Amino acid sequence: MDSSQLVPAAVLAAKNGVRFPNESEEYRIARDALLAEEIELRRHIERVAVQRRALPPGGAVTKDYRFEGAGGPISFSELFADKETLVVYSYMFGPERERPCPMCTSLLSAWDGEVPDIQQRVALAVVALSPIGRLLAFKKERGWQHLPLYSDPTGDYSRDYHAIGRGGGDDAAFNVFTRRDGTVRHFWSGEMGEVTADPGEDPRGAPDLMPLWTVLDCTPEGRAPDWYPKLSY
Repeated sequence: MDSSQLVPAAVLAAKNGVRFPNESEEYRIARDALLAEEIELRRHIERVAVQRRALPPGGAVTKDYRFEGAGGPISFSELFADKETLVVYSYMFGPERERPCPMCTSLLSAWDGEVPDIQQRVALAVVALSPIGRLLAFKKERGWQHLPLYSDPTGDYSRDYHAIGRGGGDDAAFNVFTRRDGTVRHFWSGEMGEVTADPGEDPRGAPDLMPLWTVLDCTPEGRAPDWYPKLSY
């Protein structure tokens, strides 16, 4: 995206022309100002995506990580299937947990229907520390149809790619890997957490992977700091 060719966001907002029944002039002025900021946000998201895609090669994956899937043992390289890029989400559902993390579960429930679309472009794997039978039982309970679940029985992958916290418990992680010219490399990982959080804010990542928060961010209630998803209501 060549920023020198972009029309100023305020100019685009002024051309919008959208009006709603009985809105005040005060509302329209404020909404157009917000629209200009939304346009700038969209542009910033694209600038960050371009910068991410331009990262130099990440570290080579040299360990032969082994997982257990619905079809039996599978190696890390086999998770790529016929794709050149692999997205791995580390699910907080280790054997020490009676039930899985509600936040992770909410995210994965939203992703389940997107899996067939995602897999047109890249490979996807959801990895947790619990045995595969336990993961598949919860998949059935939740009604997930498409999520590819895998157990990391040794925890080697989870330790190396920051899905085990400092206290030894499981943690959520989002990693992207590439396979180019026969070499598998780490490409990018979500690295935002407690130490990068702004005052008064949850340690949310950017981009935010949860559609739930995107919807709530568009409402006057927003994402309340004392409310989180539950496994049941």
